[in-house]
Amino acid sequence: MFEGEMASLTAILKTNTVRVPKPIKVLDAPGGGSVLVMEHVDMRHLSSHAAKLGAQLADLHLENKKHGETLLKEAGTVGRGGGQEERPFVDRFGFDVVTCCGCLPQVNDWQEDWVVFFARQRIQPQMDMVEKESGDREALQLWSALQLKIPDLFRDLEITPALLHGDLWGGNVAEDDSGPVIFDPASFYGHSEYELAIAGMFGGFSNSFYSAYHGKIPRAPGFEKRLQLYQLFHYLNHWNHFGSGYRGSSLSIMRNLVK
Repeated sequence: MFEGEMASLTAILKTNTVRVPKPIKVLDAPGGGSVLVMEHVDMRHLSSHAAKLGAQLADLHLENKKHGETLLKEAGTVGRGGGQEERPFVDRFGFDVVTCCGCLPQVNDWQEDWVVFFARQRIQPQMDMVEKESGDREALQLWSALQLKIPDLFRDLEITPALLHGDLWGGNVAEDDSGPVIFDPASFYGHSEYELAIAGMFGGFSNSFYSAYHGKIPRAPGFEKRLQLYQLFHYLNHWNHFGSGYRGSSLSIMRNLVK
């Protein structure tokens, strides 16, 4: 869990877009367990820097695409500076290490296709846990029907892999005097819209945050339905963490999407 968090913080830090606490080291704790040591940041509730966070989060999501465009331009330039190829453009979906959303590990194996990645490596593992724990027949039937519908939600949509925080709810954002801070990430390269799913589920983000974000990354056609699909992952994840109180929300989304 901590190694995944450290890799996530390191990856976000390298983009020079939005601030995260600098990770220092993962240590074995006396008596068992582990400790993640990171920079101390004197944080408070996000308020005056909400719009700045929206803009910086969009910058984070656009960074890989812009980096790829820069590398492409430099490839045709004679005499460009050395060391430019140290960090390659990421053209697949996934992450180099396992990360945890809550306490459950996520499969981050690299995939060429986003729909395949999301269905197989986000929703399917959650459904497998539901099946193992409760054998919920309605959930399994709805998931079978929904799998056939998912590709339609992405028709004519070009998705460039974006580095995501991965668990951006209101409890994982804050600010200090210098600006916004995000923490406790579960990062991977995915679809930028995925990031906004849990942000919209539990509140904590103002209109100024969304306005600033969508000023740089406008909503694409079909955004609202895909947002429901991405929220399904988080409702299932909460179901598997906290129990069947999240069953109704999970099934409701699946029913809406299979209509």
